[in-house]
Amino acid sequence: MTNDVVRVRLDLAYDGRDFSGWARQREGQRTVQGEIEDAFRVVLRREETPELTVAGRTDAGVHARGQVAHVDLPAEVWAEQGHRLLRRLAGRLPMDVRVRRVSEAPAHFDARFSAVWRRYAYRVTDHPGGVDPLLRGHVLWHNWPLDLDAMNEAARGLLGEHDFAAYCKKREGATTIRTLQRLEWARRPDGVLEATVQADAFCHNMVRALVGAMLFVGDGHRTPEWPATVLAAGVRDSAVHVVRPHGLTLEEVAYPSDEELEARNLASRNKRTLPPLPPSPGCC
Repeated sequence: MTNDVVRVRLDLAYDGRDFSGWARQREGQRTVQGEIEDAFRVVLRREETPELTVAGRTDAGVHARGQVAHVDLPAEVWAEQGHRLLRRLAGRLPMDVRVRRVSEAPAHFDARFSAVWRRYAYRVTDHPGGVDPLLRGHVLWHNWPLDLDAMNEAARGLLGEHDFAAYCKKREGATTIRTLQRLEWARRPDGVLEATVQADAFCHNMVRALVGAMLFVGDGHRTPEWPATVLAAGVRDSAVHVVRPHGLTLEEVAYPSDEELEARNLASRNKRTLPPLPPSPGCC
């Protein structure tokens, strides 16, 4: 980063229902990135549109409470307008997307590559009467009773570093190796079941596919061992359904200390591989 450019961190929240995902797309598709970049161009009175880099691209219909992005601005623009940027963006942006905080980022900060983990929540109800109407845009209705203990047993078999190809939509040249750090279910006082899903990174559709597999366990269609068996097979299983996006919310993105940012950026860019399996007993 040169002295004439300032990297600015943005902490964001949005309701994903009316967005075609995060990433700017062809004309006519409403996206979170498009709305925020257009708002920046207007409030800064710039001809060019500032480009955002985001911690994790969310799919159409997915919400965020703790999304993080960065944008590089000319130093003179930041010095002149930085102190009033948050309020001006609030006046320009639609009500379903908010920039909650604007701050100068430390050296080597990158919203995507500096992140050490992302935490999502998926919310579902098995109430026989369906979803509370006031929560219908954020909670999935599963029309079968769900066994919380069985779902948590299944979740434990998925933790750790694995190739999650069986739970990801493959993208050319992208690895599907991830470290799943946390996966657990809890039932809230209002009866809604909430999955907490945390990993160093996620591949496309990974959270929604994992949730789909565990719901299949929770309603008794599969045993708690089944999701781990699918994982080990390494191929998509037609029985694993990618659940609908509206139950999913990006809750938090974590970053290391300022001193560790540069090293984290380099580590994140390395293509990951799994260590070879140990030889079978008796093998030469």
